[in-house]
Amino acid sequence: MKNIIETVKSFIAANGLIPGKMEWKGLVALSGGADSVCLLMICKRLNLNVEAVHCNFRLRGEESDRDEKFCEGLCEREGVPFHRVHFDTRTYAELHGVSIEMAARELRYDYFEQLRRSIQADAILVAHHRDDSVETVLMNLVRGTGIHGLQGIKPKNGNILRPLLCVGRKDIEEWLHTLGQDYVTDSTNLEDDVVRNKIRLNVIPLLQEINPSVSDNINLTASRVAEAVKVFDDAIRSDVAGVVASTLEDESTPPSDRLLRIDMKALSSVSSREYTLFTILSPLRFTPAQVEDIASNDCRSAGKRWESAGYVLAVDRDCLLVRKKTESLSRSLVIPEAGNYVISETENSAERLSVKEIVVGEGDVIDKSPACATLDAAKVKFPLRLRRVRQGDRFMPFGMKGTKLVSDYLTDRKRTVFQKEAQWVLADKDDAIVWLVGERPDGRYCVDGKTIKALVIRYKK
Repeated sequence: MKNIIETVKSFIAANGLIPGKMEWKGLVALSGGADSVCLLMICKRLNLNVEAVHCNFRLRGEESDRDEKFCEGLCEREGVPFHRVHFDTRTYAELHGVSIEMAARELRYDYFEQLRRSIQADAILVAHHRDDSVETVLMNLVRGTGIHGLQGIKPKNGNILRPLLCVGRKDIEEWLHTLGQDYVTDSTNLEDDVVRNKIRLNVIPLLQEINPSVSDNINLTASRVAEAVKVFDDAIRSDVAGVVASTLEDESTPPSDRLLRIDMKALSSVSSREYTLFTILSPLRFTPAQVEDIASNDCRSAGKRWESAGYVLAVDRDCLLVRKKTESLSRSLVIPEAGNYVISETENSAERLSVKEIVVGEGDVIDKSPACATLDAAKVKFPLRLRRVRQGDRFMPFGMKGTKLVSDYLTDRKRTVFQKEAQWVLADKDDAIVWLVGERPDGRYCVDGKTIKALVIRYKK
């Protein structure tokens, strides 16, 4: 009895899980199984201030209710405050399109955190042990994980603490037997119908025939990998910092201009091109297969793109650009006459266009800023249409001779692929471009010495 308690106590201290302050409070996730019962009993013997929480997922009928009553009785005998919650797990899984296992995980951890805040606890203690960590390593290996998945389960993850990772399932059950402490058994853990159970019930026993110490060896390897990952992560962070510039979350930048830019020249000099990209792009929900494809791309095909659930990545000259997905760029705005028009408006941004007709007189000063176009009203045919640039669009940039493809003009102006596709043009009744908005008007429609009335068009973003 003393040995397991001292082992856990030393593990807690070595990993800095629980500070030595009198007001500390923990919330123990109590299922009623051997692992969580052991965790609660050790917490009591270490004189830790804890409360317990039990989740009834309503998946096993009377057995689920039995577990809840067991946990309630145990906490009553031990003088531990007891919290319980019931979930309609199957309905949640159907509504969110996830597996029963994932639904149960999301429900319990969301509730744990909610309850932790409510009772002002410092941490949530869960009863993962050494064998759980070994199973996790094998599961991640089968799934094709990266190096991080081979670390096993971490002792601390945010507010989640795992004090029992230093002991195995056999140690736990033997200690509870010594105490004469009973526990409940989840019958679904005895069925090899999910991946973890298949590994626990079939794979590990087979590996133990090859080497009885396989669990200890895998756990030791996971610990060594965890130490190597610290060095690896430091190197990757340095590489990422050298190749990335980002305004994705910059509130001072207009939403359409917020980008993550990856310098391809700098990326070519890092130790691992693919893993550096994976570190950058996986939080943006690009898949490993997409990252592999991006890493192997020669990046000479400007405009080539990949999409994740919320982001778009495109090749743009000497870099890769990433932006958040936005609303469709296909919309347009018809302008039947002079007036003020709202192109788009959200809580944090707005686009507006004003069209004003004036009589040209001596001494008029023409606003030559990119956000304004002053056109000869007699040359412009209403209704006007504000639309996105299209492939093949041409205009005659003011001050230049001859027409030019809009795409070539924007390339010369070093506009990014995303800026090009978001570029507004103002076209007349015949779909002739009279203004490349925010850039230049078409010289054929500008005011001259014969102009009597002018259209002053302003774009504000």
